[in-house]
Amino acid sequence: MNIEIKKSKKPVKYEDALNFMQERLMNLHTNNSKELIWFLQHNDIYTAGTSYNENEILDKSIKIVKTNRGGKITYHGFGQLICYFVIDLKKRNKDIRRFISCIEKSIIDTLKFYKIETFADKKNIGIWYKNKNQIKKIAAIGFKVSKWIAYHGFSLNIDNDLKKYESIIPCGIKNKGITNLKKIKDQNYDKLEDILVKNLILNLQN
Repeated sequence: MNIEIKKSKKPVKYEDALNFMQERLMNLHTNNSKELIWFLQHNDIYTAGTSYNENEILDKSIKIVKTNRGGKITYHGFGQLICYFVIDLKKRNKDIRRFISCIEKSIIDTLKFYKIETFADKKNIGIWYKNKNQIKKIAAIGFKVSKWIAYHGFSLNIDNDLKKYESIIPCGIKNKGITNLKKIKDQNYDKLEDILVKNLILNLQN
């Protein structure tokens, strides 16, 4: 499969990541480049997707960066793994719902490796973890499709500062919380990227 896997060691500026993806999208559209799966981290930033509402900003002093992906407001920061992609849906029957399922399954299968059971929810996009009677989000998914190419991606909380979410209503959902992998199970997640890559490639091929 002709997909470039890119891993950035240092935090990437949000605007730089967006420009890089948009350039790759145009090149992919004209058959001048490969598809892309890109792992990185951002420094502290709140981003608002195309369907956010102002009342979802609880702390009016924070800076919000408006972006063209789908979804609402979320937070990115250290300790959170970002996976961006530029994937051609023309090669995958132009099936957006199936593509979302493929991303969801890849994250769920990866967390199963760590003995953590999670699930997807058609009403509330993302990956969720249930502990007793509480349901909390572990991964947020938000992307855009242009020229039948999907870009942006998802974020997976590993060891990030959960207090940062108190400034917003994350993804516009009031009655569910946010968690990270270290809170669920304190173990070594160093190989997580490698397992996630394998699952993504496997599921994108099927």
